[in-house]
Amino acid sequence: MGGQIMSAGAAAPRPGFWIVPGVLLVLAAALYAAGPALGLAPRTALGAAIGLLCMGLWATAALPEIVTTFLFFALATLTVVAPPPVVFSGFAASAFWLVLSGMVVGLAISRTGLAARIAQALAGPLSGSYPALIGGTVALSYALAFVMPSNMGRIALLMPIMLALCDRIGLAPGRAGRTGVVLAVGFGTFLLSASILPANVPNLVMTGAAEQLYGLRFGYLPYLVLHAPVIGIGKGVVLVLLITLLFPDRLARSEGVPRSPRTPWSAAERRLAGLLALTLLLWMTDSLHHISPAWIGIAGAALCLMPGIGVLPPEAFGQVNMRTIFYVAGLLGLVATVNASGVGDALGDALVALMPFSPETPAANFGWLLALGSALGLAVTSNGVPALLTPMAKELAAATGFSIEAVVLAQVLAFSTVILPYQAPPIIVALELGKVRIADATRLALASSALTFLLLAPLDYAWWRWLGVI
Repeated sequence: MGGQIMSAGAAAPRPGFWIVPGVLLVLAAALYAAGPALGLAPRTALGAAIGLLCMGLWATAALPEIVTTFLFFALATLTVVAPPPVVFSGFAASAFWLVLSGMVVGLAISRTGLAARIAQALAGPLSGSYPALIGGTVALSYALAFVMPSNMGRIALLMPIMLALCDRIGLAPGRAGRTGVVLAVGFGTFLLSASILPANVPNLVMTGAAEQLYGLRFGYLPYLVLHAPVIGIGKGVVLVLLITLLFPDRLARSEGVPRSPRTPWSAAERRLAGLLALTLLLWMTDSLHHISPAWIGIAGAALCLMPGIGVLPPEAFGQVNMRTIFYVAGLLGLVATVNASGVGDALGDALVALMPFSPETPAANFGWLLALGSALGLAVTSNGVPALLTPMAKELAAATGFSIEAVVLAQVLAFSTVILPYQAPPIIVALELGKVRIADATRLALASSALTFLLLAPLDYAWWRWLGVI
């Protein structure tokens, strides 16, 4: 009977399931064997091999993320490539706790119906014209990132609402306008949220790694000031223009979108709205009170779950997506392990030797950092870029003449630039929920990345120079 239960609960692997993991394993073993010829110490070669295997598995999704995470923990501890406190340091990082608290707060927003109420209230104004619909959808995706720090959660919440709005205004499946709305939710949610410190996974991997490796701590408001004008607003404008051009449509004139009956605010919604306002205020004033955004988020999550005054029953914590939580901890642990084993220094030295960095050419250095981050994004996806680039920041800073902080922050423009949709898992989820072809998303990704390189990157450089960051 035990065998029957096990077979009933386990999914059969797809044909060729082990091909990609097998190839990565062979490449990792070859890298380790070639370590002496490459001038790597045995421990460094071992760290590089484990990094190649795990980053490859995460990037290709050949194994479920949680499986790769546990595989990394097992390999790193069994081979003693780094001490256990280093391997498991991701669980002590503030980024880990910010992700966890964000999941709880996002669940509270969804369960109380607060976000749905806000989105439905905006549905009427969005249906005036097609450009207004796309612009409003992008703006709503960005605004929600300030209070709901989870890309997947925002997409899961917004997509059904926007698809229902499309049905009500005549944008049936297959219409270019419906495709545009789906892409506005997916791309707007992922790309623009990079300008808000706690709003997506790559940001948290980057800030967590920078804190572990260099003792850097980024304030919520300074981070927003640095990135919002170009990555938040600039990319948003580019998205609206491209979607309306690539997927043109017109809304039929009608008597308006039927309004849903208004229901009074529940006590839970009012309490949660007050808690979110307080949390956002504390995040934006962290330069005054010096409390980490992570600890503010944990306090907010605790209040959400607090019996009597909270908005969630404590057992609701069981609905938090722990796979994502452990994935972040694994990525941060891999960053620390790579650095401790000397891989970051070796890779940084190699890249510095290959790329034409010079302290006398700051504009070219900024462009080369963007090119490096974008190339890595194609290989390891957006989540993997900060895991690879952050440990190299010291060497890259010495070569470019930038500060370590500037080098670390320069990668935000890179991992928020999606050249192909597979680089951003939330975008793929949006396509699946909205039933949009990946070919349509690829057109938008290529066009938006081209405009980023040609237009937004120079603007971003000018903004950084004006602020005195570089």
